[in-house]
Amino acid sequence: MATVNKHSPRRQRFQRLFLILLAVSGVTLILLGMLRENIVFFMLPSEFLEKQNLKPGQIIRLGGKVKPGSIHTQGDLLTFTLMDEKANLSVVYKGVVPDLFRDQQGVVVEGTFDSTVSVFKATKLFAKHDETYIPREVVNSLKKQSLWRGS
Repeated sequence: MATVNKHSPRRQRFQRLFLILLAVSGVTLILLGMLRENIVFFMLPSEFLEKQNLKPGQIIRLGGKVKPGSIHTQGDLLTFTLMDEKANLSVVYKGVVPDLFRDQQGVVVEGTFDSTVSVFKATKLFAKHDETYIPREVVNSLKKQSLWRGS
């Protein structure tokens, strides 16, 4: 009957491989834990209002359309209502407003929710465009060349 020596090369290789796999697994778990804390959630206003189980100050992303007639500016402060088919949510934003921002426009906002006043405080505002969007400069250039076929 063959016995395996505690210090045989085969056993030492197995132990090294096991320790390497254990270390890689540990590092992977730590990295995944760190990434989970930095994930930014994206949801519609109705999904957000249904859940609202977020940590205070947690950064989230909301997407929807700007409710018609809800855009108000006061100095550099912009307020508007973000809507989807089921719900509306008040948004406050201070910063540069994209050129495409207007009523009925699709937007994505990133920030935090202040539950004490039921307002989403956006730190970033992105205006979305549909697949038919063409920058004004391109349209003007095509018109000058008599190549524009759009409306």
